[in-house]
Parts: sequence; C-alpha cells; structure tokens
Amino acid sequence: MSYLSWFREHSLKHLEIVKKLEHLNFNDKEIIEYFNYENISKKELDFCPLFLGNKKCHDLENLNCYLCACPNFRFNDNVKNLKSHCSINSKDGNKVSYKNIVHQDCSKCVIPHKVDYIEKYYSREWSYIMRECNES
Repeated sequence: MSYLSWFREHSLKHLEIVKKLEHLNFNDKEIIEYFNYENISKKELDFCPLFLGNKKCHDLENLNCYLCACPNFRFNDNVKNLKSHCSINSKDGNKVSYKNIVHQDCSKCVIPHKVDYIEKYYSREWSYIMRECNES
C-alpha cells in the first residue's frame, strides 16, 4: 500500500469516528480523550491493525491515537529512493532502508501521541492537520 493510499483510507476512518462523536455532542476535549489508546483500542477495532493484537505502536503511557501519524512526516510515493522523511529531523527518528528505498522510521518518536501536542495542532479534520505530509 502506498503512503497516499494509507493516508486517504485513514482519513476516512478518522472522519467517520469524529462524525459519530459529533453526533453524540462530544466537545473537542472529549473527542481527543476518546482517542486515548485504552479507550479507542477497545471501541474502534478497525481503526488500527495493531488493536486486534492488543499492541501499541509506541511504548508510551497515556498514548493518544488522535493523530496516528505525525504532521511532520513527509512522503512522496513518486520518488524512487527516498519515500519519506521527518520535516523537523526529530532526534528520535531514524532512516531505514528496505529494498534500496529509504523510509522514515518514527517508532521511537512519540511527539504526535501526546495530548498537549494534539491540542496545539487540533482540528476535527485529520486530513487538515496532515495537509503538508504529501509532497507529491
């Protein structure tokens, strides 16, 4: 699956959950809280494939899945050698090579999974927060 395909698919899943919560009159704070791993991993099994195995993407207490990707992540599916990178060069990020293609490894970076970061960049539209990620 390409990065763009994943982003489009995830954006739709995210929007569906937010619309459901809006219908229940959740405010912004309640929407963000709903995305806490302990809650969303039980109520929205289709949101993340890791949920089915009761796994987290990051070993972080109080992991919040609202962003489930980072606004600093950049990708370009049309580039042959460097598919993705971090726009802020996070010290916790890393580059990995797979089949001679370099990808950004964000597994040790927890920046977008903290509530204070989410609140800083918050929008009910995940795709709006992530609008600069696709460099294609």
